[in-house]
Parts: sequence; C-alpha cells; structure tokens
Amino acid sequence: MENTNTMQSRNQGKPGNGQGKHEQVERVADGAHETVDKIADATHNAADAISEKGGQLQDLQEEWMENAREYINKNPVTSVGIAIAGGFLLSRLLSGR
Repeated sequence: MENTNTMQSRNQGKPGNGQGKHEQVERVADGAHETVDKIADATHNAADAISEKGGQLQDLQEEWMENAREYINKNPVTSVGIAIAGGFLLSRLLSGR
C-alpha cells in the first residue's frame, strides 16, 4: 500500500496524468482572464478619454460659432463679401474647370 501512495505522489504534477493537464488548463485560463481584464480596462480608459476629448471639441465648436456670430454682427458687409468669395471659390473648385 505504501508503494502505491509513493507512486501517486510522484505522478501528481506530471503532465502525463489528468491532474497535470487540469493544472495547465487552469493556468492558461487564469492568464487569459488576466489578459481580458487588462484589455477591458484599457478599452474603458480609451473610451473615457475619447468621451472627454469629444466634450472638449464640442465646447471649442460652440466657442468658434459664438466668435463667428459676433464678427458677423460687427462686420455685416465684410461677412457678406467673404461669403460671396467663398461661394465663388467653392463653385470653381467643384465644377472642375
């Protein structure tokens, strides 16, 4: 009986038996879970950063629109001239001539 127990204790960590394979599978699964968790954290951080940048861009757009409104109110004739010139240039570029 003692000989059987000694053989079993020698074979427990070897890859050839079922227990060794199970331990290897658990190690690989644990590594995969850690990797997935790291990727999920990185993705969450990236999404937060993108959301923050989107908010900053929206604030910048609103600021530029307000500046444009102020300029148009202060300089209506110049604004119309700029609009006509811009429209003319766009039409020439888009017409292909």
